Amino acid sequence: MRRRRTLVTVAALSALLALPGCGIGSDDAGGGSDDSDKRAVALDCLEEEEVAARLEGEEGDEEIVIGDGVDAPRIRFFLTSGESEAAQFEGNGEGAEQIGPTLLYVNGGSDELLETVEGCLADL
Repeated sequence: MRRRRTLVTVAALSALLALPGCGIGSDDAGGGSDDSDKRAVALDCLEEEEVAARLEGEEGDEEIVIGDGVDAPRIRFFLTSGESEAAQFEGNGEGAEQIGPTLLYVNGGSDELLETVEGCLADL
């Protein structure tokens, strides 16, 4: 019994020691942009496609706004696809297209622009 408890303790300590190497660190730790940050991934994709886009809003609740003007398309992010779908059912997605964990408010975006944006969001 004592040997088993020792093995369990050693295994638990080994697991804890492995955690710092899981890539949880910052950009300067050699990891580049964090793929779990869907906003950053989408913004990088839009920049690669030469679409003018920027983050707006409170930290942690930022949206991506595409272009300028009152009628600019915008992207709202959620943790999961289910959460974005629920927001639509609750009436918070009027005029929006659900793409994975996002709601894309199309507003005055052209078909060509929205197709490019949809392509970036489809990979999240």
